[in-house]
Amino acid sequence: MPNKIGPSGFIVLRVIGGGLMFLLLRFSLKIERVDKKDLIRLALCGLTGVAINQLCFFNGLAITSPIHASLIMTTNPIFVLITSAVILGTVITSRKILGIALGGIGAVFLLLNTPKSVTTNGPSLLGDILILINALSYGIYLVIVKPLMRKYKLITIISWVFIFGAFFALPFGISEVQAIDWTSFGREEWGRILYVIIGTTFLAYLLNIYALGSVDPTVVSIYIYLQPIIVTTLTAVWAYGNIGVPTIICAISIFTGVWLVSVPQGFFRYKK
Repeated sequence: MPNKIGPSGFIVLRVIGGGLMFLLLRFSLKIERVDKKDLIRLALCGLTGVAINQLCFFNGLAITSPIHASLIMTTNPIFVLITSAVILGTVITSRKILGIALGGIGAVFLLLNTPKSVTTNGPSLLGDILILINALSYGIYLVIVKPLMRKYKLITIISWVFIFGAFFALPFGISEVQAIDWTSFGREEWGRILYVIIGTTFLAYLLNIYALGSVDPTVVSIYIYLQPIIVTTLTAVWAYGNIGVPTIICAISIFTGVWLVSVPQGFFRYKK
């Protein structure tokens, strides 16, 4: 992207490919009906969690710096915390605020100390705005999908989310899909596409919604701070580089923040 596939066209491939996998999994199990009144919420989940989220992220990443994109993505837990408090009435505890702050500080310093490749795009205001919309949209999705967990099976929810997501995303990317030169694709290109569809779409959304069934949206969102650590570590391993002291300090800050947000509410209370 964007040499072989346009960003919006790639999203159409993701949504349709991932959606078909969810539907196959759903049809292999007992079909569960949903109330008509819940279709509106499911449609909003498809709009925020799939269409807007993915379209803005891929189109923003295509024109802005990866460092800027990663920095802006760290705002996601903040949006989730605020949205969760407004919509679900979740209590914003000082511990969660401290955890998000520690994680955010660690992620920002880690990204600011990452060398910028000369082959990457420079910063773009439009691209940065699209990434910000993506973070806000996904934060809203994590909150509004939570109440559905009490009524339906996870596979039922995610299947409907992708059906609506495909409906919203298709008009924006169908022209780019039609422009793809499939004959130019080799084993490497097909492998990357399959990884995006299976790994970062099907498995990621499946595990994500499973986690939402067990913990608060704030806990799910805070794990985005682990992405810079994973990227930095893999880069060091593949490039036979070293992970320096600043990276270790940032990692400790991020893991501490994740732990503070994730631990149960009564963990710090002393029992008499």
